[in-house]
Amino acid sequence: MRAARNIAIIALLAFVVAAVPGGGNLASGVSAVLMIAFLGIIGAMGFLLYRQNRFAYMTLGQNPRLWLLGALGAIVLMIAGADELLATGGGALVFLGVLGLAIFAIVRVVAESRSI
Repeated sequence: MRAARNIAIIALLAFVVAAVPGGGNLASGVSAVLMIAFLGIIGAMGFLLYRQNRFAYMTLGQNPRLWLLGALGAIVLMIAGADELLATGGGALVFLGVLGLAIFAIVRVVAESRSI
């Protein structure tokens, strides 16, 4: 019974988007609101992680801190430019390459900070 209710809700929302004039605009607005909420939650999580690990961050040397902040900045830029980069094959390769290098840099900084 619960599954049928959930399917009916999804069908009703799909009908609103497809049949009602301006439904596509409503769907775009809801999508934008959800994306802003999602990115806000990621930002809040990053702030909480910083607060919990503030001492470890402050004890990093200048080079590891530079690598960490550069990697985080690269991830933010990739999120901001994801629509344009993922529209082409070359852009998707750049997107994946930069994300891979950023994640590698973060893992390397964390591993070095724990080995000391």
